[in-house]
Amino acid sequence: MLKDIKSFDLEELKKEIRVLGEKEFRATQLYEWMHKKLAVSYEEMTNLPGAFRERLDQEYSYASLHIVREQISKQDGTRKYLFQLADGNLIETVLMKYHHGNSVCISSQVGCRMGCRFCASTLDGLERSLTASEMLEQIYEITRHIGERISNVVVMGMGEPLDNYDNLLKFLRMISDENGLNISQRNLTVSTCGLVQGMRRLADEKLQITLALSLHAVTDEKRREIMPVANSYSIADLMDACAYYFEQTGRRITFEYSLIGGVNDSKEEADALAGLARPLHAHVNLIPVNPVKERKYRSSGRASVENFKNRLEKRKINVTIRREMGRDIDGACGQLRRRELNE
Repeated sequence: MLKDIKSFDLEELKKEIRVLGEKEFRATQLYEWMHKKLAVSYEEMTNLPGAFRERLDQEYSYASLHIVREQISKQDGTRKYLFQLADGNLIETVLMKYHHGNSVCISSQVGCRMGCRFCASTLDGLERSLTASEMLEQIYEITRHIGERISNVVVMGMGEPLDNYDNLLKFLRMISDENGLNISQRNLTVSTCGLVQGMRRLADEKLQITLALSLHAVTDEKRREIMPVANSYSIADLMDACAYYFEQTGRRITFEYSLIGGVNDSKEEADALAGLARPLHAHVNLIPVNPVKERKYRSSGRASVENFKNRLEKRKINVTIRREMGRDIDGACGQLRRRELNE
């Protein structure tokens, strides 16, 4: 099996190049072509000797993605990409354009095994995890495609990032490396459904990324109904892990809270959510849930969402409502891939 050259960080690449009997500076040149100039193949790397490029081509795989489908929202310009990986698997990536820059939401796995009841990504289970290079390449391919810099990255697409911990960590270090795209760690967000050991491991790395917890309920009983992962971790466990993350990194936690009509959007639940957020100084991001045809859940109405937000604000909680971007283009995670597979 060929080695995945795009998943080597610079130090690993230098060692690899030395083993090949090449001078070390070739590693720096190669790394720049892959991660700064975003070359699509070895052929573009014109300052590398031809024989060296041929050897690389024979001995190393070069991660690339093929755009199967691109959907552009008529409402807000959001673009949703369906990418095909080298093995034929499909993943989704979303580009959102804001006045402060371009933000990309990437997938970390093909499918997902977490089973959240309102999510389309998990309907067919987990196929496999993505390599660091396949995570990077989602950003690289969109950068090439639109010809503009990406300034923010959210690991919140298909999959549970902390279920792919080692590749996630490699990705975070490489995307923020000054020898690559050098995206500030403060502009990177990782979303988890609440794998407590992974949250604590990530805290110990002391990165400056934002950790977003998909909370979605304020009692263990309700959370178990909509998120099977809650059978393994209680809300008390989660709050302890959040406090530890804040303690180790100084980075404020975000609570993601999908508002589901008649399920988790009552006044009492707003009050309980405020009680969880306040001790952590957590930011609350309210998400009107995207309807998925295979699921019974529906979004709370606009008035309910506003009332919920106002109730949190009265309790001095920092809260935003996520803009509903790309709803007209299969906006929810996993919808576009599922439609393609069904077709």
